[in-house]
Amino acid sequence: MAKPIGSTCNLDCLYCYYLSKEHLANGPGAGRMSDQTLESFIKQYIDGAIGEQVVFSWQGGEPTLLGLEFFRKVVAFEKKHARPGQRIENDLQTNGTLLDEEWCEFLKAHRFLVGLSIDGPKEIHDHYRVTKGGRPTFDQVFAAAKRLQRHQVPFNTLTCVHRFNGRRPKDVYQFLRQELDSRYIQFIPIVEHREFARIAPQRWNPAALPRDGEAEARPGHPNSIVTDWSVDPEDWGYFLCHVFDRWLKGDIGKVMVNHFETLVAQHLGLPSQMCVYSENCGRGVAVENDGSVYACDHYVYPDYRLGNVKSGRLDEMVFSREQVKFGQAKSASLPQYCRQCAYLTDCWGECPKNRMIRTPDGEPGLNYLCRGFKKFFAHALPEVERIAATLKKEPLRPKPRM
Repeated sequence: MAKPIGSTCNLDCLYCYYLSKEHLANGPGAGRMSDQTLESFIKQYIDGAIGEQVVFSWQGGEPTLLGLEFFRKVVAFEKKHARPGQRIENDLQTNGTLLDEEWCEFLKAHRFLVGLSIDGPKEIHDHYRVTKGGRPTFDQVFAAAKRLQRHQVPFNTLTCVHRFNGRRPKDVYQFLRQELDSRYIQFIPIVEHREFARIAPQRWNPAALPRDGEAEARPGHPNSIVTDWSVDPEDWGYFLCHVFDRWLKGDIGKVMVNHFETLVAQHLGLPSQMCVYSENCGRGVAVENDGSVYACDHYVYPDYRLGNVKSGRLDEMVFSREQVKFGQAKSASLPQYCRQCAYLTDCWGECPKNRMIRTPDGEPGLNYLCRGFKKFFAHALPEVERIAATLKKEPLRPKPRM
């Protein structure tokens, strides 16, 4: 993931885990990536790619703050360094507030896939997603979605599930389907340790972590391990179960929902389509605005810095012993409680940055969302296995790039 503007953003979403990077001691800071660093990154990334397809993922902060000229340079550098036969693709994750007609024309002309952040209908979206001045943003984002559709720019919706909308799956999913006609839906649970702005994931004091079932292992308690806006574990399970039922009833085969799609794939014997459900991780490397490379965009802390593209080789950093160890630790560090779980191969402990509680017997490393995932897997797996059994009898048709 390339973050060429770092944490700089025109919004002030309360739950954002990245805004604080600007003030992180020995972190990348704010600011835009220089042309020299940009070209070095693009060249190294293309040179290190083995297959015919090379996918660049541009994120932030808010990457559109860099302006169209920056992304025209991106396309020019990609063309300059692409090898014969290589197909260069670009993804752009955006809050949508700056997407005008010119932006949409550019995105269409250069075949960008857009990820549009929107948390549901106006009342829900505007609860947390506001400008620096505290003003609502829904109208701008909704208008951007319609503009993308008019220009036939493919886009996914990315919806954060947090404490405010976790109990409103019907409202969120109905809006995404009926008002936006979203066909590619991503749900991300908001989970942040209460000291996330200061302490890197898995650098917590294990003895201070609450056990599963304790009040401190849920949001709202004065001594909760998570921020007040983090989704409640039970609500996360509730949300997924209710959306799954609605998807199953009318949208299966027509709408891609990331958590359901990957679960079916895994029960077909295919690799997970999401890093959080893979046995190992380490492939979500982040390149910051200053050229620094980190183990993952959720691990942009000095503890997990791998080097810098201005002074080192990207491929050596990605395949370094340090990064390989980081990826393998995902499964190696699982508590026995998880290893004995019936859903181990569906979950693999989800994202390590969420493993901030202890098992009922006191072993550290349990995922904060464990209760919610268990509820969802118990509810969905009978139908998922039926779908997978049906698909095994029929050839799978290739899907468009997501």
